[in-house]
Amino acid sequence: MAGIPGKSEMDWAKATEQVKQQARALGFDKVGIASAANPPDWAGLRAWLAAGMAADMACMADPRRQNLELVLPGVQSLICVALNYYTPTPHSRDPAKGKISRYAWGRDYHRVLGRRLKQLHLWMQAQFPDYQGRFYVDTGPVAEKPWAMQAGLGWIGKNSLLLTREYGSWVFLGVILTTLKLVPDRPHTAHCGTCTRCLEACPTQAIVSPGVVDSRRCIAYHTLESHAERIPAEIAQNLHNWVAGCDICQEVCPWNQRFARPSPLPDFQPYPWNVAPDLQELARIGDEEFDRRFPASALRRLKAHRLRRNAQAALHGDADSAVGEPGLDRHRVEPLEQPAQLPSATLSGRSE
Repeated sequence: MAGIPGKSEMDWAKATEQVKQQARALGFDKVGIASAANPPDWAGLRAWLAAGMAADMACMADPRRQNLELVLPGVQSLICVALNYYTPTPHSRDPAKGKISRYAWGRDYHRVLGRRLKQLHLWMQAQFPDYQGRFYVDTGPVAEKPWAMQAGLGWIGKNSLLLTREYGSWVFLGVILTTLKLVPDRPHTAHCGTCTRCLEACPTQAIVSPGVVDSRRCIAYHTLESHAERIPAEIAQNLHNWVAGCDICQEVCPWNQRFARPSPLPDFQPYPWNVAPDLQELARIGDEEFDRRFPASALRRLKAHRLRRNAQAALHGDADSAVGEPGLDRHRVEPLEQPAQLPSATLSGRSE
């Protein structure tokens, strides 16, 4: 058995509970264990990649995502954690205001979770002499959502996000890979039933089948991940003022409407200027103002020029918006082909 020599099964059960207790003590809302020997079914990911639905996100095809041995040789277990980030402030309905996804309203979640995961990682180093591990917060070649489902944290909803019974989908995920052979939790079962609200609500029909999001149609992809000079017209026409991410498929979800709980963490409370930013101001924002308005923010990687592009597209949805240009180029973009129907999958390319 990998890990500490001489440990009995009862000892590993005790060690597993100690790890979970420490994770909760560090502030994580949910924690579960998955066995690296019992991976998710990667067929959905492979089909999604083959259909071109990853767009230009080459990282999604990284072979390490399907083989954790390439990330941490000798990996035995994954410690999956979740942290509730919901804040109940509603998005503005003012047509002059932009919309930023809730995940980016407050402090950068990579920092908030990363600090706690590092503390857990260091505690495990001190507690278990043979411990080896790596931790990630949405930054490494690890598919956090399907592994979190394997660890019993929740299930992959039809919008491709992890849904939990306690917090809905308003959770950030983190993971520690370890060579310790901890006791795994039972994988979670799905509980979306016959509900199709998220599929019906998506203004660009990006959710092409339950659990499968075509990034090429996704507002979150185009406003956060895409480095293209312009946002395609068929996307721009349906932005509904979203300039950084999109929460539509989460807001219509019954699990979120019934079970979302406000986060008590000050780090996730929204900076006032993030809740209802002026679209005209964002369409002209310069680098200096961007740095002032988005300190320690998950939007730092967006940069001022792409935020300008997004705001211009939201203001002028009938035309494509060139990155960083004060005017608009009315270059016409051909519509996307209707993607082929894929079988239900637990892996897809949601950006946030």
